[in-house]
Amino acid sequence: MLRASLLCCSLLALPLMPLAQTTASSLEVVARIEHPDFSGIAITPDGRMFLGFPRHDVDHNEATLAEYKDGKLTPYPNREISLPGIADPAKRLVSVHGMTTDTRGRLWLIDDGKEAGKPIVNGAVKVVGIDPGTNKVIAWLTLPSGVWLPKSHMNDLRVDLTHGAQGTVFITDSSFGDEPALVVVDVATGKARRLFEHSRFTAADPQLLAYLEGRPHRYNKEHAEMPQGGADGIELSADSATLYWTAISGRKLWAAPTALLADANASAAQLDAAVKDLGERPLADGLARDPQGRLLFGAYDQRSLLRREADGRFTLIVHDDRLSWPDGLFAQGGYLYVTLGQYNRLPSMNGGHDLRQPPYEIVRVKLPQ
Repeated sequence: MLRASLLCCSLLALPLMPLAQTTASSLEVVARIEHPDFSGIAITPDGRMFLGFPRHDVDHNEATLAEYKDGKLTPYPNREISLPGIADPAKRLVSVHGMTTDTRGRLWLIDDGKEAGKPIVNGAVKVVGIDPGTNKVIAWLTLPSGVWLPKSHMNDLRVDLTHGAQGTVFITDSSFGDEPALVVVDVATGKARRLFEHSRFTAADPQLLAYLEGRPHRYNKEHAEMPQGGADGIELSADSATLYWTAISGRKLWAAPTALLADANASAAQLDAAVKDLGERPLADGLARDPQGRLLFGAYDQRSLLRREADGRFTLIVHDDRLSWPDGLFAQGGYLYVTLGQYNRLPSMNGGHDLRQPPYEIVRVKLPQ
């Protein structure tokens, strides 16, 4: 087991610093981390920053969930849960990916349960809620086989406290295979369902062509040349009445009412009829929402951060060549925070060559009005 002191040694503490001037505004670096690379990010209303370090691409022995403070990473909520010392995957965090906070400021995360080179096992895939005020686990919802599939990639999540006795969790399964879906979990009962499997609403676009760092990449189900898959980005409207989601390999923005998605008695026909096609949007990984309820996108093929206005127009927030793969997005305190994990440079997508260039950066940009 890696000691907590060693976890912190891979981090370079530094003050906020501006990057090169960009098209619309300036980015600031808030952290640089040498190892491992990260994906999810969540920031509480009082400014605490939490990061997820998944193990599905590169298995590592460091914390999979950590709090970043004063230039240091601390396993969260404790070493026993966040480090891989406990053998039973049902009792620890295996591979934390997407993260969010609910309207009460509590932290929620999806554990995709996947360690590189190993099959997903029972007990590994879970939704976990933690109260940052007490640092105590408030929900530990293990998802059974059938809700997750052998090639599932539980990617991101949002928590709606307006439906269900204790809330409803919406998860995107982008899939490492060809079975993406939305997953809905009732917090009070732990019951979970898969929605829109084998549906255009969650599927990847097999004709997709994207330019990453100046090079063309075609969607390829058998031999990926870039991060790809189905349903991925996810966000709630400000009133939690609408769920938005996107496919990582696609350009459509979908939306549906949370009341119907949370209704276990809704038929497939009712659900299909309720989904709205909101048109084309940027190729993106994570989604976020600004204080005015407008959706925010990390446009990975444009090295940009964009905002969707209420009338469907898009506004450039910032363009910068260092935004090679904007991954996790989180809006807090008038800023948009972004993790840059360089996932498009992994060996698995580049002929076995690791093109990543540590340190991995977390940046932020001031949100325009």
